[in-house]
Amino acid sequence: MSSKKTVPILDRDPNWLHFNGRVLQEAADQRNPLLERLKFLGIFSNNRDEFFRVRVATLNRMLKVERVHYDTPVKPKKALKDISILVQAQEREFVKIYENIVNDLRLHNIFIIDETQLSESQGKFVRKYFREQVRGVLFPIMISSLRDISSLRDKSIYLAITIGRKDKTLKDNYALIELPTKTISRFLILPTEAEKRYIILLDDIIRYCLSEIFSIFGYDTFSAYTVKITRDAEIDIDTDVSKSFLDVMTESLKQRKRGIPVRFVYDKSIPEILLKSLTKRLEITKDDPIRGGGRYHNFKDFMGFPNLGHRELEYPPFVPLMHKDLPVNRSILSSIRQKDILLHYPYQSFQYIVDLMREASIDPKVRSIKMTIYRAAKNSSVINALINAARNGKYVTVFMELQARFDEEANIYWTEKLREEGVKVIYSIPGFKVHGKLILIRRKEHNRDFFYAFIGTGNFNEDTAKVYSDVSLLTADQKICNDVVNSFHLIEESYRPYKFKSLIVAPLHMRNFYIRMLNSEIRNAKAGKEAWAIIKLNSLVDGTMVKKLYKASQAGVKIKLIIRGICTLVPGIPGLSENIEAISIVDRFLEHARIIVFCNGGDNKFYITSADWMVRNFDNRIEVATPINDPEIQKQLMKILEIQMADNVKARVIGPGEQNTYKKINGPDIQSQVEIYNYLKLQV
Repeated sequence: MSSKKTVPILDRDPNWLHFNGRVLQEAADQRNPLLERLKFLGIFSNNRDEFFRVRVATLNRMLKVERVHYDTPVKPKKALKDISILVQAQEREFVKIYENIVNDLRLHNIFIIDETQLSESQGKFVRKYFREQVRGVLFPIMISSLRDISSLRDKSIYLAITIGRKDKTLKDNYALIELPTKTISRFLILPTEAEKRYIILLDDIIRYCLSEIFSIFGYDTFSAYTVKITRDAEIDIDTDVSKSFLDVMTESLKQRKRGIPVRFVYDKSIPEILLKSLTKRLEITKDDPIRGGGRYHNFKDFMGFPNLGHRELEYPPFVPLMHKDLPVNRSILSSIRQKDILLHYPYQSFQYIVDLMREASIDPKVRSIKMTIYRAAKNSSVINALINAARNGKYVTVFMELQARFDEEANIYWTEKLREEGVKVIYSIPGFKVHGKLILIRRKEHNRDFFYAFIGTGNFNEDTAKVYSDVSLLTADQKICNDVVNSFHLIEESYRPYKFKSLIVAPLHMRNFYIRMLNSEIRNAKAGKEAWAIIKLNSLVDGTMVKKLYKASQAGVKIKLIIRGICTLVPGIPGLSENIEAISIVDRFLEHARIIVFCNGGDNKFYITSADWMVRNFDNRIEVATPINDPEIQKQLMKILEIQMADNVKARVIGPGEQNTYKKINGPDIQSQVEIYNYLKLQV
């Protein structure tokens, strides 16, 4: 916490690590099925890698250029030190949890074994697999031939190998082998023996078969140790105006692959001579971020741990619910025309959106379709529907955000694919992102244009919609639809400002709108009237909004926060934030919906939005919040928020000194995601 602040605003980076600590708690939570706990370790590992690639990389850049004005309230050097302490503590906890899970798996006759534990028959099976599937995609690099650290890929793991002869007639040599996990599974299921299931990692398959690579050179002793490079993932945008932005992004992505290392991790059992040989060749010094770790890295692969037929060790199958206002074999557009519809993923199926796009693509009265795309599925049915619409003669316009971090390459691919099919594609400019989730369908009805709109909190991605909890409004309210029309004008016409009557749009006036709404609650509280707000977000970081929430609390406004990730506000401080309660829910599904409700003197105002309360969302992105005007949907949203605020199974308290303490309430267990599913099931 910065001493320069007159009010407490927590540092965002340690705060984010505490969120990832909640993910680690899910891996430790014995109430979760055993294989799901293993997958939570994978999620934790993947999150931590991205944290280093983005946040630690940013702090390293700040440190090197000695900037005076920082993105965090503390100096980069101190921030990096605090991060290192937290990361090491979490790593120790991670190893302990992994060992416990491996031991628990043995109780279910599931054994994760290494190359030293293979039976004779298993060894033959592994060698056959290696020869048929693995050896052909391995390309060793002799460490003496390494150019520099740019030779190692980001997000990959390598085996650093010592090769020698027992009789010492050959001098020891050293090599690197990249694990080909992009083309081969990290896990191999071995034949069942006496009802026992065995799994070996690709790392250990290669270790077991090193002789089949190097023995032809006369070597007969081999040992291998994991090493891994994590690189700076921030992209430096070329400002050369003679290049198209598509070309600029393509070139920038190539630079990312050669980004400055922000972490070098190695198996701590690696021989000193091998480590020195490797670090010298890679030009890594003691001043660089380097640390010893365990035998295995890239646990993100455990998110894809194989199903071994033990259904009781995984979450029960999840069947998305039907929506009562979207009956089978009925036009979705006609249903939207009758009333507003709110979809809840993954409780209800994202397939409704695919069906909507398919219907619009073949409806003879539909003239045009516009959509913003930030992240799409690998095999996107949504994009295929847009292509089909263009083939059916519709005017299709897509805003493709090329700066969606880690999805840039995929979005460049989709841009070119859509263009080939005659779709008009607009893409972003440097330093600015379009993050709003919008669809606009223009249909000719009664000789005039009639609009249908989609406004959501999550991406048009049918893969993530199965695990991200989001909400989306489908509406034919022409006031809202006309604002969506202007939102696309804002994007298409050089970001020229438009006036909006219903939608709240960043960067134009979103922060100021929320400030006005909170000021209204403050006035009502001071006048002795009912005054409160419920705010559900992924992250609460924006300093202006944090201070405004403190002022609202001091005025007597009751504020309830549901913040999944970063929360730099400290609730429960007497005289400052005692009227603020905050929880974070981490469970089977990633809480991703942003829902905001203001008391508004008894005339409650409901909003859903794509934007968290962060500087980047308010100032550097086009974001959209829409009012929810339908009383039935308002009632539904309030019930869902009440269920989440009552969660005493997966909710953690955010407060002074609290570090991921589970919320305790007298009474029966309430696991909000289960209860929300059951509540929506009753609505069908």
